[in-house]
Amino acid sequence: MRSRFSAFALGLDDYIQQSWHPDTCPQGPFTEAGTRWTQLQVQQASESGDEGQVTFAATFHAEDGWHQLIEQSRFVKQADGWKYLDGQPQWLRLQPGRNDACPCGSGSKFKKCCA
Repeated sequence: MRSRFSAFALGLDDYIQQSWHPDTCPQGPFTEAGTRWTQLQVQQASESGDEGQVTFAATFHAEDGWHQLIEQSRFVKQADGWKYLDGQPQWLRLQPGRNDACPCGSGSKFKKCCA
């Protein structure tokens, strides 16, 4: 999951496609110009044989503001590594207040960071 997040953050569409299971992979492109992925929090990960699940929250900034993707993802192990199969995404729009922690993960107040 961490490598896929990094690929989204760096705009590496080829890697995203390679790490996606061929049976469920949509047509790219997978990244959007102007979207800045800033933080990944892996909340839970489990593995049973050739199947795995990861629950995570990923924070990003797009043209219309801050958002968070919360997803329980399923992965399948193949000869060349783990492949993303599918997930149950929940998209949230974040509306940080001036004195809230900045969603970028800097630890600073929003008003002194990305506001």
